[in-house]
Amino acid sequence: MHAAVKILIGFVLIAVGLGLFIDEISPIVGLGVNWLTNFVIVLTGVIPPFLILLGLFIVWLEIDEIKAERELREEEEKLKKTKKKKKK
Repeated sequence: MHAAVKILIGFVLIAVGLGLFIDEISPIVGLGVNWLTNFVIVLTGVIPPFLILLGLFIVWLEIDEIKAERELREEEEKLKKTKKKKKK
């Protein structure tokens, strides 16, 4: 599919989504669905699991970095020991 067609589809989807939110505030079509209220409910339900996953990701990254620093330090110490042995 051509990039321009994808951009056009994206703009149509944005317009439809905004139109559904606006329809709740000022009913034009009157679908009877509270889109904005439902969105806020879903958003408030998604925030705690998102924060938990973000926290787990940060902890995992930091633990991995600590392990990498420890391995680097051990390799540097081994390199220093081998250099000392070569000098003798």
